[in-house]
Formats: sequence, structure tokens, C-alpha cells
Amino acid sequence: MASSSVWVGNRGTVKDFQGINAGKDADDIRKAIKGIGTDEQTLINIIPQRSNAQRQLICKEYKTAYKSDLIDDLRSDLSGNFRHLMVSLMRHPALFDAKLLRNALEGSGTDEPTLIEILASRNNCQKKEILLAYQTAFGRILGDDISSDTSGDFKKCLLLLKEGTRDENPNVDENLAKSDAQALYQAGEGKWGTDEHKFIHTLCLKSISQLRRTFEEYRKMCNKDIEESIKGEMSGTLEHALLAVVKCVKNTPAFFAERLWKSMKGAGTDEATLTRIMVSRSEIDLQDIKAEYKKLYGTSLNQSINSDTSGDYRTTLLKICGGD
Repeated sequence: MASSSVWVGNRGTVKDFQGINAGKDADDIRKAIKGIGTDEQTLINIIPQRSNAQRQLICKEYKTAYKSDLIDDLRSDLSGNFRHLMVSLMRHPALFDAKLLRNALEGSGTDEPTLIEILASRNNCQKKEILLAYQTAFGRILGDDISSDTSGDFKKCLLLLKEGTRDENPNVDENLAKSDAQALYQAGEGKWGTDEHKFIHTLCLKSISQLRRTFEEYRKMCNKDIEESIKGEMSGTLEHALLAVVKCVKNTPAFFAERLWKSMKGAGTDEATLTRIMVSRSEIDLQDIKAEYKKLYGTSLNQSINSDTSGDYRTTLLKICGGD
């Protein structure tokens, strides 16, 4: 299986559990799910409190000891949002994303928001692992599935993003920032019609640091943010994709804070989005997402989860979230 290191940042809320005994954890989980009834509290005390790398060790120990797949056993023993959350936590991050992408593409209709969220926010190394996990798990090529399920400029944008070929040079070329800002202006605001290809190519391939500088130059030149121009010049799924890319370039934790807020505000909760983000960012930048959430919405992520979810699902999410 792919490495865990590219999926671990230094601003996560979930860390390696000190003094882990994977064999004992496997035994305790087995006891909790076998027999009559389920000891949910034991699962909550173990699974969200271990890092993903440690969960993979627990899966191995479980398989060796019980000749059974832990994820399969959790799936058959648990139900609802709690089951979905626990199973998601147990998957390797690359396979977790690969499965999300496959679900977004297969069947009737396409889940564009999930495609956009994953492909706009993952870095080059993570995307390389996702491509491999997708092919290994499903015997299919992600690019082929995107091609057959999407169309037009939106398809071009996703195909470019999924390659994981964004420039990673941290140095900024001031002259290039000015000329790129000028080119983006001329591709949109400065002409009749829009050259979507110029936007796609620049936003999907230029380095994060270079784009941040380009956006500053663009604002000086046009007296408006790049997002405003994208909203005015584009529509539909391409607009949503490019806005997500810009938000991730500017401030990835703020992008996820907004997604979390939208998943819980108003009537009903979008548990799929809530679970996906809490699991996928728990070891990368969830601390920063929590800070952005509080800054943007004046309430803590903990408080929102507490008031918007219930039961074992809520308890597990709060464990992942950590304190205020």
C-alpha cells in the first residue's frame, strides 16, 4: 500500500497514539463487535484516537488473528453515519479518496462537488497515490472515467488537476506574475467572450506561491479579485471548479471551513461532506480549519458538530475534532 507520510501534515488534530499495542487494539475491537450487541464506546476510544498508519497496523493484526477483514466486520456490525465514519477512518487515505472519486463518477449522474473538492485540494504527491489506488482497487484509469463522465472545459480542468503536475517551485517571479495577471485579464474581462483555456492552464499548473502573487497583481490591475472575474466570466461546473482552485491556492483551511459550514447550516446536515472532510483533513490541517471556522463564522467547529449531529456519530466526530 502507498505511504502514509504524504497524508500527514503538522497541523492535524489526530496524531500517533503513544505506546500503541496494535495487537491488543485488534483484540479489543474484535470483542467490541462480536457477539450480541456492539460496544461502541470501545470503538470510539480506539479508532479515532489512532493515526491512520496505526489503524493500518491494527487491520493487519486483526487479519492475522481472526482471518477476517476488519473493515468488512465493521460494515456488517455497525449502521448509519457512525458506520460510514468508522469505515472511512480505517481506510488508507489514498484508497479513501479513490473510492470517493469512484462513487462520484459511477452510476447515473455525477457528484461534481466531491470531484472538485478532492482534485482542487490534494497536492501532487497525494494525487499520484490516488491515481495508483484507483487503478489497483477498480482496475480502471481515473482519467478515462472522468473523460466519459464529464464534458467540455470542466472535463479539461479535472483532467489537468488529477495529473498532479502543478509547479512546486516556491520562488516567485515578479515579472511573470504581472504578465500572467495581464494574460488572465485579456482572457476574460478584457475581451468579448472568455478564453477558458487560459484560466484553466494558469490556475491548474502554476505554483501556489506564484499564483498568490499573480492574484495580487490581478487585483491591482482590475480593481477586483480574481474570484469576481471568474463568477462574471464563467458558469456552471467550470466556475465552481476554478473558484475551488483559487480558494485552495489562497487558503486551503478556509476553503474546508466554508465547506464544513455549508454542510451543517440550515435544515438538515450533509453528513457525507462532514465525514469526508473531518476524516481527510484530521492528520493534515484540521487545527487550522478549526481556527478559520471560528474566524469566519463566530462559532467553533465543535459547537456546530455538537448541535448538528447526534449519538455515536457525534461523539466520534468530536474525538477527531479535539477541544475548542
